[in-house]
Amino acid sequence: MHELMLLLPFVLTLLLTLATVPILVWMERRIAGLIQHRPGPNRCNIGGFRLAGIIQSVADMMKLVFKEERLPKHITNHLYFLMAPGLAFVAAFLSFMVIPFADDITISSYTYSIQALPVDLGILWILAFAGLGVYGIILGGWASHSKYAILGAMRASAQVISYEVAMGLSIVSMVLTYGSIDLNSMVVFQSQTFLGFIPAWGIVIQPLAAIIFIVTAFAETNRAPFDAAEGESEIVAGYHTEYGAMKFGLFFVAEYIAMAASGALIVTMLLGGYQLPWIGTQDLINHLDVVIMILLVVIPLFSVIFLRWMHKNNTLDASGIRETKVYTKIIIAKTVLFELFLLYGLLTPLDVTSTAVGVMVLQIGIFTAKLFMLHFIFVWVRWTVLRFRYDQTLDLGWNILLPLSIANVIVTAIVIVAFNL
Repeated sequence: MHELMLLLPFVLTLLLTLATVPILVWMERRIAGLIQHRPGPNRCNIGGFRLAGIIQSVADMMKLVFKEERLPKHITNHLYFLMAPGLAFVAAFLSFMVIPFADDITISSYTYSIQALPVDLGILWILAFAGLGVYGIILGGWASHSKYAILGAMRASAQVISYEVAMGLSIVSMVLTYGSIDLNSMVVFQSQTFLGFIPAWGIVIQPLAAIIFIVTAFAETNRAPFDAAEGESEIVAGYHTEYGAMKFGLFFVAEYIAMAASGALIVTMLLGGYQLPWIGTQDLINHLDVVIMILLVVIPLFSVIFLRWMHKNNTLDASGIRETKVYTKIIIAKTVLFELFLLYGLLTPLDVTSTAVGVMVLQIGIFTAKLFMLHFIFVWVRWTVLRFRYDQTLDLGWNILLPLSIANVIVTAIVIVAFNL
């Protein structure tokens, strides 16, 4: 049990970053299809099973793995050219390591932190690696010795410098409010309320800092509308123009992991992390039986909604009808198993360890649900808002977000001192 609890945060980090990349790619295509009123990925299959289009994401990954790799003859430095994708990937992955997925749990006199790296300087760790990621882009653009790649690298570096200043100042406002730079302490703070009934989530108590942070987080991921660094209508593909096969694949995966890390940080600092509104960890421990009863109703309801959606969107041909019948049986079987498991937990007296583990699993589920909600918003914005021009991007960072973030720090400090908070 001890070894399992020590490994759990690392497993969760891998699942919510690397393992979710095919799902995020699938979400990207599905949501884009819905927004543009087209089917989305629905052709690629294994034995007639398309998994609603996820097989297309797997096929794309396999294509990148087995595609022939070639080094352009005109690159200036082979070592930097090869290092750049790996640097971008590692920086994005490591920035996720300090995210708390659940509150600290005590089992048999051992207290476990549900963070892969339970360091007190969590927010500084994330800022350090978020800034380091752009070095992979700069190295890749410079080593490619291509005008399009160099332009993309210059745009990326200028954008990161512009937005990291505003991002850092917005974080300063939140650190002053929370009184800590430890991410888990920030989540615990957000389990409180102010004015007696309003959840003390960061997005509520620091709305301006939250808006600035969310905008700068979008810019840090180099996704639309802040994707001028790889604007295909102007500079082909920007910094990764000369890359192919898995070297391009690492840049591609790094973008989605950076999106996951940004979403996880937004959830942790602004949306209560693994907490529910008005319900702290101790409340969950005291009323776990009530939560189980709610889940007994919610899980079948969610299954029915999902089955209706699947029957509506996956029965356009004979293959889809056959596939849907199989999935329906699997989903019904899983729902029944979940219900039996929950009934067993409800009817069996839970000891301290079982209650703690149950609360941990619930909080991990809450965090994951919030994270995927943020993923949806990232994709929604990408396929809704047009790409900003390079000069517009810098103007927003320096002339709008920076003055607002400075003003917010000053106002926050004055309020804290005036009211002795």
